Amino acid sequence: MNRVFTCILCPNGCEIEVDYEGTTLHSVSGNLCPKGKEYVTQELVCPKRNIATSVLVEGGELPLVSVRLTAPIPREEIFHVVEEIRRQCLTAPVYAGTVILPNVLGLGADVIATKTVEKA
Repeated sequence: MNRVFTCILCPNGCEIEVDYEGTTLHSVSGNLCPKGKEYVTQELVCPKRNIATSVLVEGGELPLVSVRLTAPIPREEIFHVVEEIRRQCLTAPVYAGTVILPNVLGLGADVIATKTVEKA
């Protein structure tokens, strides 16, 4: 089977042409760095994504704090993780780098604050 992937691992955004069967790669071309082959392999075996969103903050100078995952998670778990993040409500102050949810849903990624929100 032939397919074209757009690699998202580095700023090059290579268009990678792949010939594969199931999860076996027969040929890979178009990648400008070794990360392209790694990306395509991951996409075929277990596609992963990262999440960035926000969490409510009570008593803060801002009503929300931006958060992100510390590692990508399996694509099929995104909506479950977002659900878990949406259940959170923090009390100001919240500091950048604070772990909001450690090892969210046992997926090996923490949810961390990416901004500081001081008390109002």
